[in-house]
Amino acid sequence: MRQDHGKHYFPWWKYEIITKWANSSWRFKMGNAFESVIFNLEKDKQLTWFHKQKDRLPALHPDMPDSMINMRISRKCGGELEHSIKYRCVEPCSTEDYINAMEDIIARTRIGKTWTKNPMESRVTQRISREDKKPE
Repeated sequence: MRQDHGKHYFPWWKYEIITKWANSSWRFKMGNAFESVIFNLEKDKQLTWFHKQKDRLPALHPDMPDSMINMRISRKCGGELEHSIKYRCVEPCSTEDYINAMEDIIARTRIGKTWTKNPMESRVTQRISREDKKPE
């Protein structure tokens, strides 16, 4: 294949390999992997999660532009985080701007964080009734 096409950069080779050898079961597997993962701040780092999803989508839709890839990935963030990212990034938005907006929103706000109960609140405090305080 290299003799037929000569020297090209890696994205060109990746596209050719996907279009030539990707079968329907592989595409189905990649689609399920993309659809099953939802962003969770406690488990995932923003940058690695975003790039992993960005690598999965072109396998399913090789001709999808970057702006559509960013929008599809933002749907996996869910709720308020998705809404905040969409309105922070004005179209057309590069992947770098998109990731910077995502990290900025998560760092500066409580969006994307889940509520956890404070362990100190669960302790039972002993109440002293007024009868116990009476002087003898």
